[in-house]
Amino acid sequence: MSFMLNYEDAIHLDAEALAEGGIAEAYERLLLRLRDFVANPVEIIEERDDDSPSYLVRFGDKSFPIYGFDTDDMSESWENATVALFTIVNDQLANSTHRFYAINGGNDLFGMFLTPAQAEEVRANESDWPYLPNEPEWSGGSQ
Repeated sequence: MSFMLNYEDAIHLDAEALAEGGIAEAYERLLLRLRDFVANPVEIIEERDDDSPSYLVRFGDKSFPIYGFDTDDMSESWENATVALFTIVNDQLANSTHRFYAINGGNDLFGMFLTPAQAEEVRANESDWPYLPNEPEWSGGSQ
């Protein structure tokens, strides 16, 4: 029998909510599961200024501008927020058996902890396609 996704394990994220200042809240919701793989998850810091407007997330020595700063174009904020959250989680999983994979995109974005072998098996046998936001195959804010 082949591996199938258990959608009860999926964490609803919604790329729009992430981009509107929701990365820390989403990160808090997935911390319990992240602790299954990482003993001491790193704290993230959000810097948001609604007057500018700008939104930035810091993780260790990395900064992720979601919108504002170098561009006035907010059209890429969903993609930027998705990449930021998944990078923050997956960087911490570097020495783990699992990665945090995205399912769907946009308002229907979910995250799921899978081994690379499980993700490959699902890609081969189901219409869903677990992916890592920043893989060359990823097309942006919607999948």
